[in-house]
Amino acid sequence: MVRLMSMLVLTAGFLGWSVAQQQPMPDKSQEPPRSERNKEAGESSSRDTRIDLSPPKDDAKNHPNSGAAVSDSDEMSPDVQEFHPWDPHKALKDIEVGDFYLKRKNYRAALDRYQEALVWKPNDAIANFRMAQCFEKLNQPEEARTHYEEYLRILPHGPLSAEAQKGLEKLKGATEKNQTSGKALLKQ
Repeated sequence: MVRLMSMLVLTAGFLGWSVAQQQPMPDKSQEPPRSERNKEAGESSSRDTRIDLSPPKDDAKNHPNSGAAVSDSDEMSPDVQEFHPWDPHKALKDIEVGDFYLKRKNYRAALDRYQEALVWKPNDAIANFRMAQCFEKLNQPEEARTHYEEYLRILPHGPLSAEAQKGLEKLKGATEKNQTSGKALLKQ
C-alpha cells in the first residue's frame, strides 16, 4: 500500500513538471518598453511629479501675520495647541501597571507609569490622583498638592474627591508644621 501511494505521488510530480515545461514563455520582445507602459497606465516618472512647495510671490506682503501661526515662539495664540498622541487604551494599561507597582510600594516605577498615562490621555483624573499619592509617599508635597488639585479640577465630585481633599489638608498641615519648625531653627 505504501509503495502504491509513493508511486502515485511520484507520478503526479513528474506529470506536473512535464506540463510546466510544455507551456510557452511570454515573449518580452513583443511587450512595450517600461516607460510606454507607465504612460499607458497614467503614471509618470518622478521628475514629472515634483511638487513646488514654495510660497507664491508676494505671499509675505499679502499675508503679513501668517508667519506667527506656524512659528515656534511663545507669542503664539493660546488656542493653538500641540498635537499629542491620544490613546485611552494605552493610558488605562499604564494606570493598571502603575497600580501594580503602587501595591508593591515601588513608588518611582508607579509614578513613571502614571506620567506615561498622562501622555496618552492628558486629563486623566485617576492618573493624577495616583501620581499625587506617589509624590506624597516620595516626600514631594508640592508635586502631590498639584496633582490632588488637578484631580479635583477634573472631577470635583468624583469618587476619590474626599480622599483628595484629605490629602490636601494633610499636606497643608505638614507644610505648616515644616514652616514652624524651620522658623524655630532660624531663631536658635
